[in-house]
Amino acid sequence: MLLNPVISKLVGKRVVLASGSPRRQDILRNMGLRFEVVPSWFKETLDKSSFSTPHDYAIETAKQKALEVTRRMHLKHRKTPDIVIGADTIVTLEDAILEKPVDKQDAYNMLSRMSGKEHSVFTGVAIVHCRSKNDNELETDVIDFYEETKVKFADLSEDLLREYVDSGEPMDKAGGYGIQALGGMLVEYIHGDFLNVVGFPLNHFCKKLVELYYPPSKHTIQRIKHDSIPYVETFENLSDIENESSTCTQCPKATNTPEMNGVLPPEAETSREIGSIAPQTYGQMIMESSGNALAFPSKMIKLLDGFKASKALFVACKLKIFDQLKERGPLRAVDIANEGNVSMVGAERLLDTCVALGLLEKMHQVYSNTDIANMHLVTDSKYSLHDYIMYCNDHLWPLFTHLESAVKEGTTRHCWTSGKNHEHLLQDSHCNVPVKHRLSAMHSSLKVTARAIVTAFDLSQVKSACDLGGCTGALAHELVQIYPNVKVTVFDLPDVIENISSFQPLGQCSARVTLAKGDFFKDNLPEADLYILSRILHDCSDEKLQTLLTKVSNSCKPGSFVLVAEIVLDEDKRNPRALLQSLSMTEGKQRSGSEYKRLLQKYGFTNIQIKITGNILDVILAVKG
Repeated sequence: MLLNPVISKLVGKRVVLASGSPRRQDILRNMGLRFEVVPSWFKETLDKSSFSTPHDYAIETAKQKALEVTRRMHLKHRKTPDIVIGADTIVTLEDAILEKPVDKQDAYNMLSRMSGKEHSVFTGVAIVHCRSKNDNELETDVIDFYEETKVKFADLSEDLLREYVDSGEPMDKAGGYGIQALGGMLVEYIHGDFLNVVGFPLNHFCKKLVELYYPPSKHTIQRIKHDSIPYVETFENLSDIENESSTCTQCPKATNTPEMNGVLPPEAETSREIGSIAPQTYGQMIMESSGNALAFPSKMIKLLDGFKASKALFVACKLKIFDQLKERGPLRAVDIANEGNVSMVGAERLLDTCVALGLLEKMHQVYSNTDIANMHLVTDSKYSLHDYIMYCNDHLWPLFTHLESAVKEGTTRHCWTSGKNHEHLLQDSHCNVPVKHRLSAMHSSLKVTARAIVTAFDLSQVKSACDLGGCTGALAHELVQIYPNVKVTVFDLPDVIENISSFQPLGQCSARVTLAKGDFFKDNLPEADLYILSRILHDCSDEKLQTLLTKVSNSCKPGSFVLVAEIVLDEDKRNPRALLQSLSMTEGKQRSGSEYKRLLQKYGFTNIQIKITGNILDVILAVKG
């Protein structure tokens, strides 16, 4: 099936995915679809007993998710999308619907019930076509369908199930497993669409798009017979159908689908793909000369332009453009230019670039912040990354301009002294960046990733913790908020502890966080049930690593824990973010999950679990044997 003509029909339309699932996003991106992500707020509280079949329940949930996003965008943001896609995946065993497990015991019970048995995975999908009438009344047309895949589990031992549950993977997945990851080892066979089990039936979705945008005329349907296979109806040449599209009629359920207006859609409200997507996808031939075809290198162009996008973000933050738009409301380019003492042409081009990158929105020559800008780019937001972005601009950007010499020599260009971790932004006489600036940068980064770190595993049995190199204590304060029975000591160098008072929050939880001065390479460590090493190990030389991990191991009593927060490389070392980080040429190195396991086992730690969070840092939990 040639999908490019179908995808080209969606260029210029505002397509929204009403789901925060990274798995669904990856599936749709891989087919070349350009879309925004606006997770639905619909509470999945439908009465399952009122539905005659499980797939009816999945379809209705998907429909309500999509309609909630449609109405919210239309009413709250005055931006009616063209198409909203909703999806809901459920697992059924003997007609009982299995939701996401509520805790580890629930996950174990769920998986035990499925051991040695066949179950069904249903995904309901709703495609909502929207348009706004002259009186701003919303009109919608809904096309829905479902897909079923049969999955058979092998006979699973209790040890295997316990180990899988302890990995943390079952907790956010219907039925308690992810077939595309560790959960694949539980599966004996499947009958049907694999991607449906992952979370989205791509094949059925693509067929539905063809039905909607290219309903076949009778002469385009052919009956084809293969040996031992029943007759099937198929479209042999989709390009022929496209040539006849001017005479085709829409299928009955999509008669009110809005026509493509030829204008690029407004930018993402919450999240979007950065970079333009042409109707052709990478590898398709779009230029012919003397019989030779040339593939357009779209992926290469994105790599070449990546540094420009980063610098545009840095400059917009430095000029406080996002702060202006939050404080003063939507503004024109001339307002921004006058306020920031910059040229009119420069302001307009920078603002338009931020619109294209999904950081700003533009309507009638007036600019406003997107939700992601209000959350992460304005300076006074709880989860602002502004200070870390400024650190990247002032410190990391110049560092990577010297990458060529760093690669040739294999040496770092960081200004840091022995025993001081540049990732923790400590004060250094060779650096010109004030310590408060660097601490603020680290603090803003930790605020965004702290919750993902402390909730990656169940730490409720921990009574005392020590955050080694804990900087401003952002991670410690998040930990005491989540776990009311834990007390945390933030252990860091005197230069750090003396400069973090302004970062300490108020409230009862703060009383359970203690600050302690010390050097974890030289001094005795405070006693604790849990030692936290966040962005420490990757930066240590082999000698420092041995010193630190020996001290941590000796301080741990049997049964106590160590929690490591780092970027974990995939085993094939294909994760670009972690590999780009390694180019900073520190004394240490980035590691894969298996490498971290071997490292921790060397110092007496066992039962090592790894959680890929999808946030800034991944998390590893180990127990002292």
